[in-house]
Formats: sequence, C-alpha cells, structure tokens
Amino acid sequence: MTDSVETTVTFPPLPKNGPPAFHLLAKPSGATCNIDCTYCFFLSKEALYPNEKSRMSAATLEAYIRQLLEAHRTPQVTVAWQGGEPTLMKLDFFKHAVELVEKYRRPGQTVQHTFQTNGLLLDDAWCAFFKEHNFLVGLSVDGPRELHDTYRVDRRGQGTFDLVMRGWQALRRHAVEFNILCTVNAANQNHGRTVYRFFRDELGANWVQFIPIVERATAETIDIANQGWSEQPGRQRLLYTQTGNLVTERTVGGKQYGRFLIDVFEEWVRHDVGRVFVQLFDVTLAAYFGRHQLCIHAPTCGYGPALEYNGDLYACDHFVEPRYKLGNIHETHMLTLVASPEQRKFGQDKRDTLTAQCQRCEVRPLCNGGCPKDRFVLSRDGEPGQNYLCAGLELFFTHTRPVMQAMGRLLQQGRAPAGVMAMVAAEDARRKPSQPCPCGSGRKFRACHGNKSPRSPFSGVNPGTAVPRRKRRAPARPRPGSPASSGTGHETSE
Repeated sequence: MTDSVETTVTFPPLPKNGPPAFHLLAKPSGATCNIDCTYCFFLSKEALYPNEKSRMSAATLEAYIRQLLEAHRTPQVTVAWQGGEPTLMKLDFFKHAVELVEKYRRPGQTVQHTFQTNGLLLDDAWCAFFKEHNFLVGLSVDGPRELHDTYRVDRRGQGTFDLVMRGWQALRRHAVEFNILCTVNAANQNHGRTVYRFFRDELGANWVQFIPIVERATAETIDIANQGWSEQPGRQRLLYTQTGNLVTERTVGGKQYGRFLIDVFEEWVRHDVGRVFVQLFDVTLAAYFGRHQLCIHAPTCGYGPALEYNGDLYACDHFVEPRYKLGNIHETHMLTLVASPEQRKFGQDKRDTLTAQCQRCEVRPLCNGGCPKDRFVLSRDGEPGQNYLCAGLELFFTHTRPVMQAMGRLLQQGRAPAGVMAMVAAEDARRKPSQPCPCGSGRKFRACHGNKSPRSPFSGVNPGTAVPRRKRRAPARPRPGSPASSGTGHETSE
C-alpha cells in the first residue's frame, strides 16, 4: 500500500461477538531494524515481503488507528508500537499518529501509546515528544555491558551498550516514563540478581519485564540458525517459523530460566515489593485471584494480533508466517479478523492441546502450559507438546507460592503486599548465615541472598557517563501497561 491518504472502504457491520478489547502490536517498519541482535528471529521476517520497502503508508496508518478505536468497547485503548525498530519511521510519522488518535477517538475514550525501542536513535527531540504525549517507552537492555553486548550487536558485530545508554540518558533528561525489557538467554541466565540490580540501581527502573529466548530449529536448519537471523552475503536466508524440536546455542536453558526468575524474586521480595514492578511477579499474584493478565499464562489466548506495515494482520507476534495470516485491514475490518473462527480456534487451542502432564500439574492454574510457541518437547509420559520451559516454570511457580499466598492474604486484609518484606526479614533473622540460601542455588545464605552488597562480576555495570542515579521510589502513577507486551508476553524489538 503506497497511497498517501486512506481509501474509503465500506465494511459489513462489525461482529457483536468480538472481544471488547484486544492488544494489537503494530509494526510500522516491519522487521527492519538498525541493529543485528543474533537471537532476533523477527529479522528473518523481511523474507515475507522481499521486494517491498517496509514502511507503513499514511493510508495504512489511518486505517489502523481508525479501526482500532472503532473496535474497542472499553474506554481505555492502547496503541502499541513495535518493530523491528519503530524509530526508523521518523518522528513526523508518530506526530501524525497522535493527530489521528485525536481525530478518531470517541468521547470518553482515553488512549495510551506504548513504544518499544532499542534506544539507539533516541535523542532530545524524540524524548520531548514522548513526554508531551505521555508515551510509555520500553527500552531493550539485557543487563550490564558484557551481558548486553553478547547478542545485542550492530551490523558490524559490535556491542550496542554505549549507544543504548545514550538513549537512556535522553529518556531520563526528559523524565519520560520507561520500563526495561530484558531477554533471558544463554549469556545472562546465571546472573539474575546482577541483572536485576543493574536495572534497579544503575538505570533507576521501576518496571522490568523478563522474557525467555527460545529459538527453535530443525536438524536441517540448526547450523544456519546458530549463525543468526539477518540476511548476510553468501549465506542462505532462513525464514523463522515455529517448527522443530531443537534450540539454538543462544536459547536459555529450560530449568535455568526458572532459576533466573527465582534469583531475581529473592532479591525483589527482600527489598522492592511495591517499589519495583516485575511483570511476571505481578501477574502471578493476580492469577491467585483468578485474574490472568498475561496471555502466555492465561488458559486461552488470541487477543494479541500483530499488524504488519502493509496492513496484513497475523494471529500473534510469534506466529508471523503465512499459515497464520488472518487477512488485511484494507480488505476486512480488524475486529472481524480478530473475532474470526480461525482466530478463536487459535486462542482456544492453547487450552485444548495441553498435555496430560500439564492437566494434572499443581501449578497449572498459574501456568496454563505457557506459550504455545514453546510447546515442542515430550512430556514425562512421552506425549508431544510439552513446554520447553516447563521445568523452569514449575520451579518458579512452586518456589514463589508461599510468598505469593502471603501477599494475597495481605491484600484480602486490605493491607499492602509490601508487608511481606517484614515477614521475609523475620525469617532471614532466624536463618543461620551458614545455612543454604532459600533460593536453591546451593550456596550458603551469607554468600547468596544474605549478602546485601554483593560485588558484580562484571566491569561494565556503571553506564559510564550516565546521569546520577536517583533514589528508588514508588512510581508516580499506576502502571498503565507494558510497552513490551501489555499483557501479551511478546518480545519483539529484542
């Protein structure tokens, strides 16, 4: 679509059985990015549109905004910008997007823009715009320099940490509300507390989201997959699809993902409940009250479609491949596509394809089998379709259950969940320093989470020319939704 203004299309009446709200991820620059993260499978999606320039036209932008606002029957609407790298669209594109929101939003409708970025192009102009229009920005960082630069590299293979920190400084100068999206991968999987402390203490982050890197491959594609997903001279181009039961060398270990989360949790529950918000911890607590706020751990899914730059709508950000294309918003209204039988089946299959092991698991009400994209290993019974991360997820949900239940009781009593920190402190006071740490690391408590000032094993912890670190405090307003996922668990713009 190259036309500069929206072509008027008359659609049939919108379906009455459509969801009242959904969280669509818009990719105005498609899979195009200005860096070359080796684990970013979405770079390969350029192969879907090999002869096109991946830039959203004014017509597609207007159709997207108009249909999104028409489709929602709730007063709150999230406009989520992802990539690739959305800053490649330039600032004027998003200024026009804001104007279109004002043009089409109904009385009483409030709109929150979220924006996931690698941070390299952020400057004063971008951040002043974000601040003026109340954008919630997600910044992709994988930890201190040595960890971040392992996989988050530019097209010359050089680390991007310093450039990301420059963007972070611009966000801080303009007091833009931001959160951190961190992938958990083979490089940082053994450094949960170090990574978390870096975000909290060095970057002043109040919101953090951790997402596991799981890259699937087949016996025929594993060697190519281990080289990365971008197009390189003299190398076969591989389109990433959710097939195969092998994983790349960058993939987080299944059980190690759970240990990483526990390492972070044991730090958080001692110091930061109510002050730092970790997405998975928040949604796990909500799940104890029967509220599933994250699609990967909800019984069903299907309300997180992905919109490509040309108007093509796919069932999910993780399933941008031909067999999961729902249609195009220039031809069919997006609500009709989201409410289609194909999309409903896509979401219900998450529940209907659980293995017997999952169905009888004690933590199933919290986990619900995880994301379907990761269900490619055998269960303990030899049944296909078990989640690759199962061992880690089961470990995390089981380990955190006593504390989560304690926080739940505090909420039921009308008290703040932060009160659990005093309970944990009392338990720690009774624990001998030489006893095993409750995190399960195998180390003595005094050398693990009983050590309040552990030294970082990495030299690049301090961002160097960063602004002075601020004191940790509670956020100024409630968290309106993660720019990385807002309840979808997606990890694009990695």
